[in-house]
Amino acid sequence: MKEKDYDKLLNINTMGNQNWKNASTHNHPYEPTLYVALEELFSNYTLSKDDHIVDFGCGMGRLNFFINHMFNSYVTGVEINERYFEVALMNKASYESKNKKSKDKISFVCDLAQQYEVTKYDNKFYFFNPFSIQIFSKVVDNILQSYEENMRDMDIIMYYPSNEYLDYLDYKTPFILEKEIKLKELYKNDPKEKFVIYSLKC
Repeated sequence: MKEKDYDKLLNINTMGNQNWKNASTHNHPYEPTLYVALEELFSNYTLSKDDHIVDFGCGMGRLNFFINHMFNSYVTGVEINERYFEVALMNKASYESKNKKSKDKISFVCDLAQQYEVTKYDNKFYFFNPFSIQIFSKVVDNILQSYEENMRDMDIIMYYPSNEYLDYLDYKTPFILEKEIKLKELYKNDPKEKFVIYSLKC
């Protein structure tokens, strides 16, 4: 299914190109995960209706709506850009107009990722290289603090992970590499085109 067809199915608008003019040292430009990549991820990794997923750097909310549509999971999008946040809220209203059961399962927060207060229910965390390693490490520290306060199984899911992200998780956290989902059929010449899942068990 084409990108625009998925947006139409979900009754949202998440199309857009990355804009490097709006990039900064710590926050990277908007670039949604392709639907075809999400199809591959969730054909190899499943969620439940009780999972609480946090998407850091959610943009217009594509991942959030896709996950809720597929699994009826709870999803929270954290976005620093006020314009994308407003679009995400409009998408939420549009999506929920055709998905009444999802009304209390989708939320968005406009804030710095490192200031997001990880709840005791949040157990899956998604990153598509949204910011620098400095911010990533602070976010992971917040996740680990929440784990210490309320122990539960946790996963960190990364798409197109940077070596800095991987090294940080490997050498400075108790998270363990659980699975790699390579997108060979989609991107044959780029070894970074993959999803990487790190887990922490209670």
